[in-house]
Order: sequence, then C-alpha cells, then structure tokens
Amino acid sequence: MEREAALDRVESIIDAVDEGPMPVPVREVWVYGDVALGLDPIDRLDVYVTKDILMRGDDPDAADEFERSHGVKGIGRSVSAEWAREYPEHIRVNDNGYAAPEKCLAAHLLPDDEPIHLEVCNAPFDQNVKQRLKGALDRGAYEQVLDPRGVQLYGEGQRATETMAKLRGGDLPFPTLSGALEMLGVEDAEADDIVDAMESYREAQEGATVRGDVV
Repeated sequence: MEREAALDRVESIIDAVDEGPMPVPVREVWVYGDVALGLDPIDRLDVYVTKDILMRGDDPDAADEFERSHGVKGIGRSVSAEWAREYPEHIRVNDNGYAAPEKCLAAHLLPDDEPIHLEVCNAPFDQNVKQRLKGALDRGAYEQVLDPRGVQLYGEGQRATETMAKLRGGDLPFPTLSGALEMLGVEDAEADDIVDAMESYREAQEGATVRGDVV
C-alpha cells in the first residue's frame, strides 16, 4: 500500500469519525507500526480507535425493532440506534447474534479490499499497549502484542493537524520494534522472539481485519 494512499485513508477515517454518527462514540484515532515509521510502501495500515461503551444505550426501545426487522440483537444498547437506522448495511454481529461494535466500526470505516487492520478498545492506546504486552507475555502469545510505536491523530473531537503534517513528512522518530519493546521492560532475546511472532502473524493477514478489546 502506497504511503500517501494509506495516510489519505487515515484522513477519511478521521473525517467519518468527526462527522458521525458512529456505531459507538470514538474518542481517539491513532496509527501505529509501519505507517508511523515513515515506510513507503507499507504492507498493512494499522489503525487504533478508542471507543466509549454505550452503558445505557441511546434508544433501548430500538432493540425489539431491529431484532424483528434485521434479526440483530442489541441495537440501541451496544450499538447506536441512530447510526443503525442510517447505515443498516454496516450492521455486523458476533457469534451470538448481538451487534458487535468493533465489527460495525470496521464495516463503516474500512473498505474490504484494502490491507488495513483496525484495533478497537475502550482504553487509550498507551494503556492498552501495556495491558496487551502483559497478557501476551503471561500466555506466551507473542503475536498478540500491540506495536507500541503509535501516533495520535484525533482526540476528544480535535484533529492533530500538525502531527499529521509531520507524519506525512516522515518526521517522527521511532526506535526499532525490538528497541521499543525493550523500553517497556522486555528482555533482549524475548523482544526478538516477539518481533518474529508479530511479523509472521501479520504476513498471514489479508484485506481488512478487526480486533476488539475491553480493558
């Protein structure tokens, strides 16, 4: 994926978040990994969004309506009813038939045919990086580590215009992935093993992918 095309896609994602409506409120948009490092071209575009959880929903009465009309549970509770009425074609469900916020976000924000990975979590990027690293080390699931080299481009309704300009210019310095992991307390040899696992996992991914976390 050409770098300029990737960054244009990021801009379009931020436009969509800024203009709304969204399946769930989005507080932050980050990019991380290859695109943050200034590589051109990049194998995949990695985007991270911090979302809010609809604790009480925006329209609890919509649940019955959408379950009858679309066979989907949870609209108006876990996913915005306003959004679902405007974009019914982007409604996605989990294995239990409930509207899945992360899948709905991916369907709304990402073209299916572009090599983009979307991480969706209720926690900010830097907090989730540490949480994911701890869990991956505990389980030996190195491929699940989140690349800590991230750049925030949108937060609390504001665009980071200057940061985007620096990103387009390749002016943001970052260490190697193993170096970044070592800065988080990972031993040298284990950091190298993590990098290998992450690269192998990433190479196996195709098209648009999404992962949802709750911290």
